[in-house]
Amino acid sequence: MRIDSHQHFWKLSRGDYSWLTPDLGVIHRDFGPDDLRPILQRHKIDATIIVQAAPTISETEFMLDVARRTDFVKAVVGWADFEAKDAPDVIGRLAARDYLVGLRPMIQDIPDPEWMLGASIEPAVAAMERGGLRFDALLKPPHLQPFLMFLRKYPNLPIVVDHGAKPEIRSGGFAAWAPAMSEIARDEHVFCKLSGLITEANADWQVDDLRRYIDHLVACFGPGRLMWGSDWPVANLAGGYDRWVEASDACLSSLSGDERAAIYGGTAARFYGVSA
Repeated sequence: MRIDSHQHFWKLSRGDYSWLTPDLGVIHRDFGPDDLRPILQRHKIDATIIVQAAPTISETEFMLDVARRTDFVKAVVGWADFEAKDAPDVIGRLAARDYLVGLRPMIQDIPDPEWMLGASIEPAVAAMERGGLRFDALLKPPHLQPFLMFLRKYPNLPIVVDHGAKPEIRSGGFAAWAPAMSEIARDEHVFCKLSGLITEANADWQVDDLRRYIDHLVACFGPGRLMWGSDWPVANLAGGYDRWVEASDACLSSLSGDERAAIYGGTAARFYGVSA
């Protein structure tokens, strides 16, 4: 089974996508299953994981409803307010819902890079662990050192790093990013998504601009802990789904068939508990 481990749907009239402003042009419109279906068919992708795009419970409910009505959506990564007093109860209820497999606090938008280490979120994380939920870590390079401490604090929490922690490709940020990712990958309970890199590159990016970043993620996490995702429709800001597939295929071409099968589906299926 081939899986897109990271995609979004949204409906602007819902009103909770504060980041999704008109200046974002091509993605400032509604996106739903009928928009994605022909793309998945073109690339022979069997299943997807929807990931939250707004910090509201109502958006999580919206995604769960889409999942119930969409054959190719196999799981949902939602959102909860980790600092709310009722966070453990809310997370416990979400964990019991069909399709809900994980949560993603929008760490990249939180001013304090050490937010994840605070005592205020400990009850929420404990509730995630009790409910068997996965933690999608939406990081940027300033979060990498606190994240290493987060890993040590929560050794039993299943974690995946979204978008390779968004390396600063357009400004040549490899030297600062790569050692931290190597250190993170030494913790074998951490997975990583091969996704979102094209929106961190220059608008006129070429495959070679991405290659060493992709090579490094493969070397660090191996096919058994690396999963491919499109970050669609955000990917439309930087070339789109088709071009990201072509770039990924080019950079992964030297791997064996089994290794590519893991990155393009097997790893996501195992991490998120998705079956055919």
